[in-house]
Amino acid sequence: MHSLLEWIDEIKKSDCTIVVEGINDKNALASEGILNIIAISGMPIHKAVESIAEIKKEVIILTDLDKEGKKLYSILRHQLQKHGVKIDTSFREFLFKETTLTHIEGLTHYLRSTSYKESNIGAPVPKL
Repeated sequence: MHSLLEWIDEIKKSDCTIVVEGINDKNALASEGILNIIAISGMPIHKAVESIAEIKKEVIILTDLDKEGKKLYSILRHQLQKHGVKIDTSFREFLFKETTLTHIEGLTHYLRSTSYKESNIGAPVPKL
């Protein structure tokens, strides 16, 4: 079994770009050493999609795991795929199935929480 920390290490080693909602999400990922991040807050969806599609062919969408984040994820995924961008869903699926994390900006706190350290749950980490 692999942990969330191992997933994060895989993402750091890959050249995948992470798409997040806002600057707090970006800062949380950056504090864990993930640097290839695009925050789309303040941009109209169509502008964000066009910008991403111009420079990236594959992304991981890490919108929050709440109702609004799921809705935004669905829109982004659909629109990016229409523009030929491949969406890697494996890390998002891992977060849903194996953690109680609901907001990406809470990642650092979640990783340092006693409950995460004690459970150290995880799933296989594919090569990104």
